Amino acid sequence: MLDFHTHTTLSDGALLPAELIQRAQTAGYRAVGLTDHIDAGTLEFTLSTLQRTCRETNPHTAIVAIPGVEITHVPPATLADCASAARAMGARLVIVHGESIVEPVPPGTNAAAVEADIDLLAHPGLIDEETVRTAKKRGIFLELSARRGHCLGNGRLVQWARKLDALDLLVISSDAHTPEDLLNPERQHAVALGAGLTEREYEQIRMNLTRLLERIT
Repeated sequence: MLDFHTHTTLSDGALLPAELIQRAQTAGYRAVGLTDHIDAGTLEFTLSTLQRTCRETNPHTAIVAIPGVEITHVPPATLADCASAARAMGARLVIVHGESIVEPVPPGTNAAAVEADIDLLAHPGLIDEETVRTAKKRGIFLELSARRGHCLGNGRLVQWARKLDALDLLVISSDAHTPEDLLNPERQHAVALGAGLTEREYEQIRMNLTRLLERIT
């Protein structure tokens, strides 16, 4: 299992970073992205803490833990600067909290995200054609979410990805906040089929996950 979107007690998750890594390893993960919510004020502390945990844990585990951030609810006009700052501080995985239909995310976040230096736009909700086109042009991955509420936009994203020949951008993530949220192969498969993907398209998503891992490690 590869999963690039999880949360710890550094934001709104239930587990310490080290425990999340251990829980993911026990669940059969090969790699996990630790991507706590940040804004400009919390970036430095959150990222440096995740970096230290990953640095001290990775030599002693079979799983690869990847320190990253999820830029969350910042004004779209500041998003690119926040992403650049995260890169400068050594974030190996930069994702943006997209315009989920179950949260009051600032309008324009999706469009600003795909113009910034990020790896993944999470749960983009009612994403539009132009945003998917820009993501395809810039090679930014788009998330099919396993999380309740956020997953309600998955079908729309699949429709645009098919129309624009962008299925190679899609990945499935847990957005885990608790141990129970971590994925297994059966649940990942169910998320894919529930979003309207075919079995062949699901295999493409699994390959996309591997491509994303290769990019950030």
